[in-house]
Amino acid sequence: MRTIGVLTSGGDAPGMNAAIRAVVRGAISNDMRVYGVYDGYYGLLRGDLHEMDVKSVSDVLQRGGTFLRTARCMEMLTEEGVKQAIDKASLFDLDGLVVIGGDGSFRGALALSKQGLRTACVPATIDNDLAYTDWTIGYDTAVNTCVNAINLIRDTSASHGRITVIEVMGRACGDIALAAGVAGGAAYVFIPEVEPNLDVLMKRLDKGRARGKKHNIIIRAEGANIGTDELVNMIANHTQGEVRKVVLGYLQRGGTPTASDRIIASKMGFRAVEVLKGEGNARAIGMHGVEVFDMDLQEAMNMTRIVDTEEIRLMETLAI
Repeated sequence: MRTIGVLTSGGDAPGMNAAIRAVVRGAISNDMRVYGVYDGYYGLLRGDLHEMDVKSVSDVLQRGGTFLRTARCMEMLTEEGVKQAIDKASLFDLDGLVVIGGDGSFRGALALSKQGLRTACVPATIDNDLAYTDWTIGYDTAVNTCVNAINLIRDTSASHGRITVIEVMGRACGDIALAAGVAGGAAYVFIPEVEPNLDVLMKRLDKGRARGKKHNIIIRAEGANIGTDELVNMIANHTQGEVRKVVLGYLQRGGTPTASDRIIASKMGFRAVEVLKGEGNARAIGMHGVEVFDMDLQEAMNMTRIVDTEEIRLMETLAI
């Protein structure tokens, strides 16, 4: 293993820069050349690769987003696109590639590995929706961003005695919503993995009002099986009170990564370099608790994610 590349692909996530830094400096410490690939797989296809040194990743650890930039590349879904990527990798004498991203990014890496380019994948998505790993880069920061927003919204919600429905990201995964709901003291959380129970919600609101509670925070994951506007209207009709919605949107992807995200990004980025150095191919890097590991990429992608029922039970118990 003489030369490797590193790219970020898919949605950006706080901590990606920390992972890039670990890959670059890990590679250099192992006497490898390392190229940064700009704009994800799209940059690989057009040959937008630049050799990096220690200075290239100075002062990036604390920055959100990804300085290599990211893009979604539909060409990587085709045989022609994969072949073009392999040709460009050969042009730069790449022996391996570290891919930092989510499920779609991993699929591209798997396709490249089958064509002879060794790959190691680092999970980076705020959604935390990859089943094989406990943590993905960016998730902890996104949850903290949501909790900070809930704290701010609660102040005005309490002042006006209103109910606020807050929509958070996560696609088909409710981890952000559930964690933010527990940490933010929400009255109810709607997540994709559990069918909405409006009777429970309404009874909880009625019970709170009966004991003098004048405001509530409700969290809805974007993939939940009820729309935000629909939910707002139903609550307003039931309570005859003021109900507002807040969609946090893309601010959840930005901001300075937490210490936790910087640490796991550094651990996993460095492990990816070690995997390629050890002649590993098509490997997924992950975390069990605080321990880093790697496993077969195809096996990792085939795993089915299971929602944390204990956290749901905790949420429901504390929200009475």
